[in-house]
Amino acid sequence: MSKGIMNREYTRREFMKLTGKGMAGVALSSSLLKLFDCTQAQAESGQVKVYPNSEYVLVVNKAKCTGCQRCEVNCTLTNDGKAQPYLSRINARDNFQFGPKVSENYLTAAGFFGNWSVEPATCHQCENAPCMLACPVGAIYPDPLTSVRLLDQDKCIGCGACVAACPFGMPKIDPDNGKSTKCIACGACVAGCPTSALKIVLWDEIAAAM
Repeated sequence: MSKGIMNREYTRREFMKLTGKGMAGVALSSSLLKLFDCTQAQAESGQVKVYPNSEYVLVVNKAKCTGCQRCEVNCTLTNDGKAQPYLSRINARDNFQFGPKVSENYLTAAGFFGNWSVEPATCHQCENAPCMLACPVGAIYPDPLTSVRLLDQDKCIGCGACVAACPFGMPKIDPDNGKSTKCIACGACVAGCPTSALKIVLWDEIAAAM
């Protein structure tokens, strides 16, 4: 195993220990704040979320998100050859009106009916991924090099078990081909974001900033 990979794995453990389940209340160094392109206030208030995988960390800053859904369009154009936000592996549309969940104080909560904040959500690349465990034909599997959970379209039978199993509602069934869709950490969503609400940060960059 190379020194670079060992350092990256060590950095990932330290970073996850630092951030836990989110960035709220975490005091970040000025180097990390610059790297994530956010303020300490945004991090402490829970407006910044991180989605780590073995290659990089996807940083989502809802303070910068305008709800334009270009990330969804870019995702589906890249992965499906068509602009169909319903199939997107990153999801802003479900949080567009009322935020992640409807509450009694919706007029002051997230969403365009409240404080106008939108929070894109995407695959967590779970270690014991429920979608992978639920698939009856083994169509979802970990990449041997990156551990990202991939989807074998040839094996997929479109049964929807992965859709039902995911606690975050990420996989979808494409009505055109009857196959499931799933995030493969390609980064297309970042390329389509006009406000830099989405950003990819490599583990080596995090190591240098910690």
